[in-house]
Amino acid sequence: MTKHIFVTGGVVSSLGKGITAASLGRLLKSRGYKVMMQKADPYLNVDPGTMSPFQHGEVFVTEDGYESDLDLGHYERFIDENLTRNSNFTTGAIYQSLIARERRGDFLGGTVQVIPHVTNAIKERFRRVEEQTGADVVITELGGTIGDIEGQAFVEAIRQFRKEKGTADCCLIHVSLVPYIAAAHEVKTKPTQHSVRELRSMGIQPDFIMCRSDHEVDESIRAKIASFCDVEPDHVFENSDCASIYDVPEHLARQGFDLKVCERLGLDPRKSDMSEWYGFTSRMHEANDKADVTKIAVVGKYTQLPDAYLSVIEALHHSGVYYGRHVDINLIDGENLTEDDVEQVLGDADGILVPGGFGIRGLEGKILATHRARTTGTPFLGICLGLQVAVCEYARNVAGMPGASSTEFVPDCEYPVIDLMPDQEDVTSKGGTMRLGAYPCKVAEGTLAREAYGEELVYERHRHRFEVNNAYREKLHQAGLTFSGVSPDDRLVEMVELPEDVHPWFVAAQFHPEFKSRPTRPQPLFREFVRAAIARHEGVDRHEVNAGE
Repeated sequence: MTKHIFVTGGVVSSLGKGITAASLGRLLKSRGYKVMMQKADPYLNVDPGTMSPFQHGEVFVTEDGYESDLDLGHYERFIDENLTRNSNFTTGAIYQSLIARERRGDFLGGTVQVIPHVTNAIKERFRRVEEQTGADVVITELGGTIGDIEGQAFVEAIRQFRKEKGTADCCLIHVSLVPYIAAAHEVKTKPTQHSVRELRSMGIQPDFIMCRSDHEVDESIRAKIASFCDVEPDHVFENSDCASIYDVPEHLARQGFDLKVCERLGLDPRKSDMSEWYGFTSRMHEANDKADVTKIAVVGKYTQLPDAYLSVIEALHHSGVYYGRHVDINLIDGENLTEDDVEQVLGDADGILVPGGFGIRGLEGKILATHRARTTGTPFLGICLGLQVAVCEYARNVAGMPGASSTEFVPDCEYPVIDLMPDQEDVTSKGGTMRLGAYPCKVAEGTLAREAYGEELVYERHRHRFEVNNAYREKLHQAGLTFSGVSPDDRLVEMVELPEDVHPWFVAAQFHPEFKSRPTRPQPLFREFVRAAIARHEGVDRHEVNAGE
């Protein structure tokens, strides 16, 4: 029978509930259990797809094409499982489905209410993951903070679900802030006491409390929390700040957190094998301790919030650790990049990456960055919009098409080398209507992309509306641009690159390779891009840069 673990948060948001949940998932998986994860978000958006990255960070795309919360990226990276559209749902999605059913007459004229209809729909989502995956353990994180009005229906659904399924098969972990007051030189338990009191007033007694703090929460403080919150003393754990999020599983394992969870749920505490994960964290710290760094410039438009490029940043770090190097990532705002300062800003970059994005803002700065990478031999990786930028730059400056652009930005441009996909022409709705999810890509022999993947056919995740205009493919090819990846029917350009005798490493992809990178298994394009950047920094051939050095 599937066990369910619910993770809630108290006092403030952004405590790290997702990392706590993902770390527990990794620890349970290391004991041989099949773990699946889920995020329930109480906001009214149907999904995060139409939300600004400045507000909510990146939109993470699942294999089956769902635009999801960025926490699903953490889940996938920690438990190394591909999640699905059933792994994330919102209040908006719940209400949308219920209203559609009400309009069809499915409720036979009955009054549709929060209880039981909304709570039943939420519980059905809890069961759906269990039934469709056959997981031993399902971990569900509730977004927001206990006490939020929009989260009340979710808390009630959890209460009902625990009662129906049985408390032996469900447990709840409450992650709460234990702040350090500098003037008093001590951490304070009162915010956690109030948060648990709020949770209990809604009918739920937490089984575990996870104390989040920037200072160590010692045993006496944890005993006090246990006493006031009616939790077993050995069920209160501390999760003080670690050097890296990837250190959290080991930090919790040292306290026996996963063992206590197994005990609470009646799971056999099988032998744990975290050797692969701990091997990664050990190499990570060795790399980060090195004074010499390889510098990667990420030229985008959402640079004020690093979470907007979370998966890109993590994929770069995974690749750096793979080669035993410290990768320093510098986020550059493309809107502020001009011809006068491009050399000063990007002059010391060992690699340049242009990530995905929407809108014209910062476009010309990204084209300047791409031009510098191409003309100076600096390793370059373009992602989604980054591919489109690379094609525009090449068309303008090499293929004799001045002013070449995308019809997304300049609808009546003379050389629309990037154009709207035909199946997007009549689409007016913004949400969930792009080319989304995993699609096959045929990788050409003798290319950098083929060298990276080592396979003829790969599957990568997409999120875009525009593509390379086939009317200009031949002209671009004649000018020296290699189309190294295309759809199996040859209709869509998936990757472009420059030949090695022209540039050391210049590759761009229409898809988002960052979504499939894992700490212990870096994504191939990121891995080879970082390898080329390391080689440039160290003044060697990239084939001389080997794993684990």
